[in-house]
Amino acid sequence: MGDPLIIAGKSYSSRLLVGTGKYRDFQQTRAALDASGTEIVTVAIRRTNLGQNPNEPSLLDAVPPSRFTYLPNTAGCYTAEDAVRTLRLARELLDGHSLVKLEVLGDPQSLYPNVIETLSAAKTLIAEGFQVMVYTSDDPIVARQLEDMGCVAIMPLASLIGSGMGILNPWNLQLILERVKVPVIVDAGVGTASDAAIAMELGCAGVLMNTAIAAAKDPVLMASAMKKATEAGRAAYLAGRMPKKLYSASPSSPTAGMIAPTQN
Repeated sequence: MGDPLIIAGKSYSSRLLVGTGKYRDFQQTRAALDASGTEIVTVAIRRTNLGQNPNEPSLLDAVPPSRFTYLPNTAGCYTAEDAVRTLRLARELLDGHSLVKLEVLGDPQSLYPNVIETLSAAKTLIAEGFQVMVYTSDDPIVARQLEDMGCVAIMPLASLIGSGMGILNPWNLQLILERVKVPVIVDAGVGTASDAAIAMELGCAGVLMNTAIAAAKDPVLMASAMKKATEAGRAAYLAGRMPKKLYSASPSSPTAGMIAPTQN
């Protein structure tokens, strides 16, 4: 815990947040979560049984809230009203749980965030006492607006949800990082371990992913790779990389004390 991730006043040792959907079954879900080292797991309230379907297996049994911090999200919501209603339900199902992930989508093809509806939903939820982590575009102005409203974490997309295209616009992420004080967590678009490392090297506070792990040929092994990449990227950011140079007049080996060439 020497370098904790702090969200809404609570500390976490892992900077990797992992979704619980798209796995073969709850057993594979748990195995991947354990391999990732994550402490915060996202849960799609509309798609996951948390006890509302008593005759079906419940995620609560495989992934107990005593071990993981649940982050209920609004996946599949396209209006502010729908998103707010979904998270109110989540609070009831999880005994008053207030930390949530808000996402309001623009269309079912791109799954790009609808920023106008997102801002509206965030305002309502914050007024009702929710601690809102918010999925949004990589627009630094919108990110600042969401922070000013009271969101506890800003979660810009790296690329489209489920695309695996990686970080397509690192410059916008950098602008957000320079302007926002709450944690900035890359959400959506991560495809492989190098994408997670790049996000962390840029200075992001964390990375959230689901499909990159669940859709891998070996989800558990990929989860382990993502854990290592997130940790390595964070260490590289803290260490401070060398400056990039087209040419370098500073050789990697010392020149002092070299034997002078023989002159005839």
